Amino acid sequence: MPMDMPAKNETRELRFDKFHSGEHLVNATRQAHQRKYQDFVIIDVDAHHYESESYAEVFQYIESPVIKHTAMESVNRGGRASFLGGQVGYQDTGGRMTRHWLAKKEKIDAGQHHRDIAKTTMWMDAMGVDYSCLFPTPMLFLGSHPQPEVEAAMAQAYNRWLCERILAHEDRIISMLYLPFNDPEAAYQTVKEFGDKKGVVGFMVTAPRYKPVHDNAFIKTYALLEEMGQPLSFHAAYSWSDPALALQNRFLGVHALGFMWFNMLHMTNWVVNGMPERFPKLKTMWIESGLTWAYCLMQRLDHSYMMRTSEAPSLKRKPSEYMREMFYSTQPMENPEDKSLLEATFKQLNAETQLCWSSDYPHWDFDLPSVIYDLPFLNEKSKRNILGANAVRFFGKDLPVRKKIPALKD
Repeated sequence: MPMDMPAKNETRELRFDKFHSGEHLVNATRQAHQRKYQDFVIIDVDAHHYESESYAEVFQYIESPVIKHTAMESVNRGGRASFLGGQVGYQDTGGRMTRHWLAKKEKIDAGQHHRDIAKTTMWMDAMGVDYSCLFPTPMLFLGSHPQPEVEAAMAQAYNRWLCERILAHEDRIISMLYLPFNDPEAAYQTVKEFGDKKGVVGFMVTAPRYKPVHDNAFIKTYALLEEMGQPLSFHAAYSWSDPALALQNRFLGVHALGFMWFNMLHMTNWVVNGMPERFPKLKTMWIESGLTWAYCLMQRLDHSYMMRTSEAPSLKRKPSEYMREMFYSTQPMENPEDKSLLEATFKQLNAETQLCWSSDYPHWDFDLPSVIYDLPFLNEKSKRNILGANAVRFFGKDLPVRKKIPALKD
């Protein structure tokens, strides 16, 4: 029986009382013991929490009294803070893990720490994860908000809340902080303010937006990131209101295309306009787009570049050569029946050194570490690199084994 369906004659309220993340992930814990994850570091480069559950706290950090008042009013009205905008909520209403409504009422003994710390470390332990790079969820769509000042105010408030309430109190939770990219000056000031905060391992641009990443307005931010040794990531999401994606009449199509579409656009601008040449020490990661889009784009860009090299005068190599030096997260990794296709994709992306495992937990399409560990064409070194060692190099931090895998019940 699916976890989100109550048994016959069982009420929803009783189901709330019975839900527990550790029990929900008991098979993940079994895998962690069987595969001996305790022997090496595992880093999740893309996991999430629902920051909307803490908006009443987050909004207290908003500096503008007008925006703060509007935000707090939205909390009083209930729902997902409508002033932030948003998307049709199909992420939470389909697929194999429709349980967000359960997790919201999960009974958590957080002690003196924030509930999000207790919830996050609970599922990390169950999976055998040492460190988790935590990202927001509703805010992934904030880049399409019509008011740049709202995005900037919300980003600053969320980043301050995350640093003070979460990262400062739990060494195993890290984050690449939200960059308010629609306001270039605010993005620059964000790096200056938070670049040396505890637990901050980089900065993140939410991909659904319409600012060209090569715009000169962002150059000083990239230069500062490079100077500070902080990497930059582009986190994919979808926008059903995008003119192209609006042609889709099913979320299945929006999800399949949208999570590739925006990162493909930004990657093309990033490479064709020579950003890797201008900032050779700035490490970049492309998150939650799967893998096949990058392999496809490498071939397309190389093909066009060889016929029109004059349009990309700053490039000294083929686009694919720059792309193979970037980092990619695994999730949602395409998994064809013919594993030779996946093996070829891994080869093209230099997966042994450039690919980093991500769970995307607790979203409906999350992946366990076993999606990498059980691949038949990977040797032990490659598995350990993808599950953790590559992320250590990307973040440039000392991240030793810290996991606490719970014992299995009889």
